[in-house]
Amino acid sequence: MPSYAYTFKDTTGALRQGSSEAESEAVLARKLQEQGYMVMKIQQVKSAKPKSAGGGFGRVKLSDLSIFCRQFSTMVDAGVSLVRCLNVLGEQTQSAKLRRVIQDIEQEVQAGQTLSKAMSKYPNVFSNLFVGLIRAGEVGGALEESLQRLSSFLEKDMELRRKVKGAMTYPCIVMIVALIIVIGLVTFILPKFIELFTELGMKEGDMPVMTVMLMNFSHFLTSKWYFMVIILVAFVIAFQMFVKTKIGRRSYDWFKLKAPVFGKLNHKICLARFSRTLGTLLISGVPILQAMETVAGTVSNDIIGDAILEARTRIREGDRIGDPLQKSKLFPPMVVQMINIGEESGALDQMLGKIADFYESEVDVALQSLTSAIEPLMIVFLGGAVGFIVIAMFMPLLAVINNLTAAGA
Repeated sequence: MPSYAYTFKDTTGALRQGSSEAESEAVLARKLQEQGYMVMKIQQVKSAKPKSAGGGFGRVKLSDLSIFCRQFSTMVDAGVSLVRCLNVLGEQTQSAKLRRVIQDIEQEVQAGQTLSKAMSKYPNVFSNLFVGLIRAGEVGGALEESLQRLSSFLEKDMELRRKVKGAMTYPCIVMIVALIIVIGLVTFILPKFIELFTELGMKEGDMPVMTVMLMNFSHFLTSKWYFMVIILVAFVIAFQMFVKTKIGRRSYDWFKLKAPVFGKLNHKICLARFSRTLGTLLISGVPILQAMETVAGTVSNDIIGDAILEARTRIREGDRIGDPLQKSKLFPPMVVQMINIGEESGALDQMLGKIADFYESEVDVALQSLTSAIEPLMIVFLGGAVGFIVIAMFMPLLAVINNLTAAGA
């Protein structure tokens, strides 16, 4: 987690300073306010870099972590010591990056460190959710159950990601092919026709508007293509810098929830992740306040995350879970009512699991409908683009043929 330096006024009004780790500025500010302090300033500070996992590039795959948890749980349940489990898992994993991490964790555990504390040194590999479940398993003496739940959670998360990627693969391929075809026609075929029209004595003023537009676009792609590359690269860099800011990140997250077509899909994915994560934490024995704080950082949306943190504050003051969620207007009535029923019946974790199952099925249906709707749109787009180019190229040719026919007559 990132580290923050902060300035605040205590209960006596004295100005004091401190530093702490937190998931975000908002989370730290809420913690300080709950303690009765008036926050004056919070600023992120550069902390010491965590140890490099080494032995590979990129992140550790969710599939490797899921297999790691499943095998770890089996060995712990069989009575194998933690050090021996980590030694075997380090030799067995196919990921070189994960192997180096496990070997370091093995050394930490052998030196007397707890498993959760050793894992927390690698935030890029083990998320707060992962570490929190391991810590709950250690405290409750049910590490193998926590590992099993964690493995099931990762498998569900992988399945959801796989569905989203699978649904978007075909439209992306069609769009890329369409762009390649259009660019090929404009940069290679159209210049040949332009040369032909010039040889036949046609001037630009005599050509149809569609042809002139296409000629200008072709000239831009063939002679000034670098401008397009520069604009595209500048836009990507500017966008990345914008979403790294607090305002930019919140604006982008708000857009993802309100965007046409895709907004509802993203909202359902966030609700499914919220329900699945919170249910997994609660059934593992994690306290509700700690669980809500962890969930706020795992939904991948600051707007919904802030609503969860606001609900956490209200719960701390004695309110029920469902009431602040309902006031945020980001959680549908069905979700709120099922949470209230689960809270009243003492089976909140089971209700959250049912909510997660429902929204994961809703995401599946939405993805199928979206794919079915996008396919004809892609075909119409490709047909329209190619048709426009063909008509623009052949209209001057027909005009030349008509002129030659009239001259011959």
